[in-house]
Amino acid sequence: MGQIALITGISGQDGSYLAEFLITKGYAVHGILRRSSMVKIDRIAHLLSEHTQGKSLTLHYGDICDTHSLTRILDEVQPDEIYHLAAQSDVGISFSQPNLTADITGLGTLRMLEVIKQLKLKTRFYQAGSSEMYGDAAETPQNENTPFNARSPYGAAKIFAHWTTRCYRESYNLFAANGILFNHESPRRGENFVTRKITKAAVRIKLGLQKSVLLGNLDAKRDWGYAKDFVEAMWLILQHDRADDFVIATGEIHTVRDFLDKAFGLLDLEWQEYVKIDDRYIRPLEVPELRGDFSKAKKILKWTPTVHFKELVKIMIEADLKEEKKNLNE
Repeated sequence: MGQIALITGISGQDGSYLAEFLITKGYAVHGILRRSSMVKIDRIAHLLSEHTQGKSLTLHYGDICDTHSLTRILDEVQPDEIYHLAAQSDVGISFSQPNLTADITGLGTLRMLEVIKQLKLKTRFYQAGSSEMYGDAAETPQNENTPFNARSPYGAAKIFAHWTTRCYRESYNLFAANGILFNHESPRRGENFVTRKITKAAVRIKLGLQKSVLLGNLDAKRDWGYAKDFVEAMWLILQHDRADDFVIATGEIHTVRDFLDKAFGLLDLEWQEYVKIDDRYIRPLEVPELRGDFSKAKKILKWTPTVHFKELVKIMIEADLKEEKKNLNE
């Protein structure tokens, strides 16, 4: 019998790629979906065909804020591995909805770990950490020992989740590991994130469907990787012989301007003609520069990124172009 994996946040970018990856590895994959009026499963719909439903992928309705539903699902599924990806992950929204962000992103991890402890599950637990925990970092690049200095409620909630994971690992001998993932993008990235907002807008402008795009800080520097590479790293973290914490990144840094140059350039457009700065997209506290040092993951997990900045932008532009042309022809 194959391994059983449970993914929270399975309908998101990372969850959908991880589900695909684990299914190819022979896992029986279970996912938790929040029942609401806006349940979107577009990213995993292709995995829910009649052929796979009940075999490779099974969905359960539950809520990371509801301990009872988590207990019911974990007790029923008895997973060998848990990938905890569910979060309110929009940094901007975390300023306008800080309580919600803390409850989902921070306390959600505590609830998961407490259920694992109470049920005495022999499962391996992965907590999805974020480079936003470093905030206005004391050093560049950032590694596993760089002090956290969050600049948003989201980053603060992720720090709580990170230390809670370590606490449960050391206090109760749980296999509970943290992946500190730097920005990772793909055609499945939410349209509220700056990279996807840029690629979608560039394509729509090229096709005459949109005239401009509103953005915030163009000087922010980020370490952008490819989501498919990063979900493999999550899996490798749980295959390690002991629970540990790992930075997952590319080590390359680019500004939002660089992303604009590449994305619009692929479509023979000058982004300066179409981009407008809107103060609504300027965060109360900005994070100037994030760049990860993934040397520990490279040495111990043998993980390295395969897709780099220029190829990443090209993948996203081509996917958005294909999607928008398809929409026009329907």
